[in-house]
Amino acid sequence: MGVPDWQSCTQAARHMHSIQKNPGTGLSPAILAVESLCKTYGKKVAVDGISFQLGRHEILGLLGPNGAGKTTTINMVLGVLEPTAGRVIIDGRNIASNRRLALERTNFTAVYAPLPGNLTVWQNLRVFAMLYGIPAATERIETLLREYDLVAFRDTKCGILSSGEQTRVALAKAMLNHPRLLLLDEPTASLDPASAREIRARIRDFAATNDVGVLWTSHNMYEVSEVCGRVLFLSHGKILLEGDPRTLPAEYGKETLEDLFVTVAREPLALED
Repeated sequence: MGVPDWQSCTQAARHMHSIQKNPGTGLSPAILAVESLCKTYGKKVAVDGISFQLGRHEILGLLGPNGAGKTTTINMVLGVLEPTAGRVIIDGRNIASNRRLALERTNFTAVYAPLPGNLTVWQNLRVFAMLYGIPAATERIETLLREYDLVAFRDTKCGILSSGEQTRVALAKAMLNHPRLLLLDEPTASLDPASAREIRARIRDFAATNDVGVLWTSHNMYEVSEVCGRVLFLSHGKILLEGDPRTLPAEYGKETLEDLFVTVAREPLALED
């Protein structure tokens, strides 16, 4: 009889802990190091011992079909969910033992987590600045209003803004605390092509000019190929594939990243070898 799933998950984490002494790579620690991360619900394994690192100035795509484990992984990185086993290291700090400092320079935005619609743009940014304990909050907010072209909307309630305008507000919120680790879950979903292009350009510039790492999830494979330098494909809670989104499809006999995504979703066993 095989070992229960949760036991093998724990054993894998212990093994990785014994061989991984430094969460970083080379001389500079990674912005994010995920080590044998597992999450189980009873007998169901949602995330099954995944390990990866996110470097400085890197935009890493976390891809996979619905139910692959992406959102569960993000929630563990954000400290919303406690892992069954494994570790999350943010900027050299273990989130389990040093939660405040690990999350102090982390931020997140997603289309399914809109800002309160009954508050104005300025009120939303002010509330989150207070929650994050931002020094000189008013100055920081004014800077972000200018950077994200939101000055004209400062007194407009977020609930009546367009999708593109709401996305810009959400990104301004995510930048309040000068994050070292930025997690973006479908950041351009429902945006028109011009707005989506603008958001992608902003994030590429942010990663290139700051000592940061960006973890990006999306079902838009064109966008992923344009923005991400590396991708991880999750399937049934495990990392199935990893590589450059521009060359990875050809390695598996596919013409496009979208073709590869469809195969991961429908025939993952065909790629395991």
